[in-house]
Amino acid sequence: MNYYYIIYKPYQVLSQFSFSEGKQTLADFFDVPKDVYPVGRLDYDSEGLLLLTNDRSLNNKLLNPAFEHEREYWVQVDGAINTAAIMQLQNGVTINIDGKKYHTKKCIASLFTIDPAVPERNPPIRFRKEIPAPWIKLILTEGKNRQVRKMTAQAGFPTLRLIRYRIEKLTIANMQPGDSMAMEQADLYEKLFSA
Repeated sequence: MNYYYIIYKPYQVLSQFSFSEGKQTLADFFDVPKDVYPVGRLDYDSEGLLLLTNDRSLNNKLLNPAFEHEREYWVQVDGAINTAAIMQLQNGVTINIDGKKYHTKKCIASLFTIDPAVPERNPPIRFRKEIPAPWIKLILTEGKNRQVRKMTAQAGFPTLRLIRYRIEKLTIANMQPGDSMAMEQADLYEKLFSA
């Protein structure tokens, strides 16, 4: 039987169930059948949407770069990001992946005019009165290692907080860190793969 869960991975949690000395893992928050594992990953210091399943075919459908699924990230950056930097992100920036230069694909980047409603983070980001920490939205169709962080740093505005909000039509709307929601295959596939 195939199981499907969408979870809100908390900050400073590894995207794995296996034990890791001194670090929290998904096993500290989520009780799922033994053969269920995360599809893809979110970095230890990132939060948000992660899919858990034992449906092996889903892995290839979601992670194969040929399929270009939309992933939406909400990113809090260090400093008053300007239109030039947003345009730079949209057009792609050159980042380092495994020691090689890589130019990111065009993406959708925009500045939130009102900060998004997100759960408090524990510990919170470092607050500095004189330096703004606005939120931007990035919608990518690729997922290189630590790509969003590398992109915003390259544009001159390092990432302070990173939340994956959406994959295609699947979101963490109304979820809190540590929440999980079981889904039926038909519903999940419709949200991920219907045009």
